[in-house]
Amino acid sequence: MRAQDYSTQEYFVQRDILDELHLDGVARKRTQSSKPPLGERIKDSLRCSGPRLKQAVLGCVPVLSWLPRYSIRENAMGDVISGVSVGIMHLPQGMAYALLAAIPPVFGLYTSLYPVLIYFIFGTSRHISIGTFAVVSIMIGGVMERLAPDSDFPILNGVNGTETVNITARDAYRVQIACAFTVLGGLIQILLGLVRFGFVVTYLSEPLVRGYTTGAACHVTISQLKYLFGIKPSRFSGPLSQIYTLLNICQLLPETNVAELVVSLVALAVLIVVKELNACYSKKLPLPIPIELIVVTATIISYFAGINNKYGVDIVGEIPSGLKAPRVPNFSLFSELIGDAFAAAIVGYAINISLGKTFALKHGYKVDSNQELIALGLSNTIGSFFQCYSVTSSLSRSLIQESTGGKTQVAGVVSSVIVLITVLKIGSLFEDLPKAVLSTIVFVNLKGMFKQFLDVPMLWRTNKVDLLVWLVTFTCTVLLNLDLGLAVSIGFSMLTVIFKTQLPRYSILGQVPGTDLYLDTDTYEEVIIFLKSSQFNLCNPVSQLTNLPEEALQQYSILCPQTLGEKNTKKTQGENMNGHLSNGKFSEESEKNQSMELKNGMLPTGMNAHHQGNGVAIITTETHANGHVSGQVNWAYQHDGNMSDSDSETGCHDDNDTTTQTSHSGDVEKGSACGSGTHSIILDLSTTSFVDTVSVKMLKNMFRDFGEIDVNIYLAGCQACVVEQLERAGFFSESIPKSRLFATIHDAVLHIFKNLCLTDTTSYDLAPDVSCSTKM
Repeated sequence: MRAQDYSTQEYFVQRDILDELHLDGVARKRTQSSKPPLGERIKDSLRCSGPRLKQAVLGCVPVLSWLPRYSIRENAMGDVISGVSVGIMHLPQGMAYALLAAIPPVFGLYTSLYPVLIYFIFGTSRHISIGTFAVVSIMIGGVMERLAPDSDFPILNGVNGTETVNITARDAYRVQIACAFTVLGGLIQILLGLVRFGFVVTYLSEPLVRGYTTGAACHVTISQLKYLFGIKPSRFSGPLSQIYTLLNICQLLPETNVAELVVSLVALAVLIVVKELNACYSKKLPLPIPIELIVVTATIISYFAGINNKYGVDIVGEIPSGLKAPRVPNFSLFSELIGDAFAAAIVGYAINISLGKTFALKHGYKVDSNQELIALGLSNTIGSFFQCYSVTSSLSRSLIQESTGGKTQVAGVVSSVIVLITVLKIGSLFEDLPKAVLSTIVFVNLKGMFKQFLDVPMLWRTNKVDLLVWLVTFTCTVLLNLDLGLAVSIGFSMLTVIFKTQLPRYSILGQVPGTDLYLDTDTYEEVIIFLKSSQFNLCNPVSQLTNLPEEALQQYSILCPQTLGEKNTKKTQGENMNGHLSNGKFSEESEKNQSMELKNGMLPTGMNAHHQGNGVAIITTETHANGHVSGQVNWAYQHDGNMSDSDSETGCHDDNDTTTQTSHSGDVEKGSACGSGTHSIILDLSTTSFVDTVSVKMLKNMFRDFGEIDVNIYLAGCQACVVEQLERAGFFSESIPKSRLFATIHDAVLHIFKNLCLTDTTSYDLAPDVSCSTKM
């Protein structure tokens, strides 16, 4: 058989014109719902069986589903190597990020131990590394500065009468705050997971999250400058606190501790160089060089050189060996922490699920967003009893865990063993570690976040609205507190959606000759449909047909009954071109061309959107938020009077403009309207999935108003759920029968012109049975 060129193939469709009544018969619509009754569904949900119980347990505790099938031969070596590498990273990062949270470094080690084990049991991602993270740590640090500043813990020096800070009392109270903050955030995450609210993170767009984390990285950088220069700036809180802090640091630069600056610069140089080497030779090196752990060995130099006593270099201080007994968090602090805890819970989950889905997509498995919420919430809640603070996944550690051959969360267990050994036996060796070294580790690990500045030129080229979201989020995060900045950023992101829906784009559409396609005239020729294009919005079901701008109504005269009424009372004269009327009649050539086109099931090519000639107006509208522009006709709030008899030919459907395009196309069923203006409107509801009572009332009033000027309305493409909603709302009646609903726009258009031929044979010399064979 000769190969066919499918790019040039044609096909033909021949069927009856289908309105809603005929469609129900052809498609054999069910008279009863296929769903079981509500009572049966409730009983079924409460019924317990062995397989259902097993499925529920495996869903809640995912480790039971994969650990019994764990392949030691395939996975063990990679998981061990990966776990050791990540465990080595946990040590310096845990202590460094604990400084960001304004608590003693040993609590960063605890946070790198317990939550990892909890996530191993309940998590669904195989590659992310749970533990301390810079953004969440700095959010907790901000809470510490607000609720437990140094000024609240003075201690009087009896020798010279000066006041110093009672560090022991301050740190003890800050640990209480951190634990209360963590358990509250964890409970919020668990609650959201139980109510299947994992989709909430989808409302945090990628530009918003990336702009926020970049702004948070600036907070982290400014907070660590004091360790870099060995100075003690004043503490500021509230909006512009970071600006005030930076100015204060600049004022204190003459007081820089030179020894501490030298330690910082040397450590920073070594870290940058070796990390770049790791990146360049990642494919050749079996394991990345553990430079962070090597730099931490500067504690040996610090110990023997005595730089703390001789040069005043700030060091980590006491790191107690062993694990602390569980303690119940201070629940009385919840009222002061609820807002900050909620923000940290959402941000932590957003980072966690984005990393988890990235690795899942790469390696071909699925991550359950709701179970991830529960797993992260349990990690925080249970960890808080062991004096851990809020955790999420870390990009740098997750990349190491994945790139070094980690296949499962067994790597997390191995990394926890490394941390446990450190806490039990060798933690005290890090007591003389300069805090400046930990700060440089934080700086270097912020590289990935600062690289997000490259989003700006990319977004400039691709989407300027997303660029605006990124810039506003970054600016608000830097200038305001992290919690307030997040709230403002989310609000602004929602405003961009509203503005996009309130500023639609208008264009003319029409039929491609010989097909049932309707395309944009700016791109394609011979088109005849009026289109309003705007962003989908799921928040307001009120039809956007009430919100078409006044200038569009005046320009196209489609949805303004007053204008149409005036046009339909005027006689058009002298229009002989493209099938327009001349003294109320078509020219012979136009009549012949239209007759041929109608017999082939096509629209006349002379049809236009200015309501002359054939008088057809087809409008497509995507619906969105409820914002009424002055000068518009709002049919939703006009008096809903009874339809006149003339409305019996004006079938119309309501469209809930939540995620819809609403098309209008017209046809005339009365000879008096033929050739005198717009005579019919078709509403394309193919993308509408919901209608409300306000929309139904609005459409009824539209039918009444348009019926008074002999303009008929039809519906096309209604989904079954929309038809059911219209039926329940009592939309259909004698004046608005179901026969005004059609399967497609083309069905409605063919029906209109067929009836046009039947009702006005003087203008259209066509056979009564117009062919519905459509060439496509």
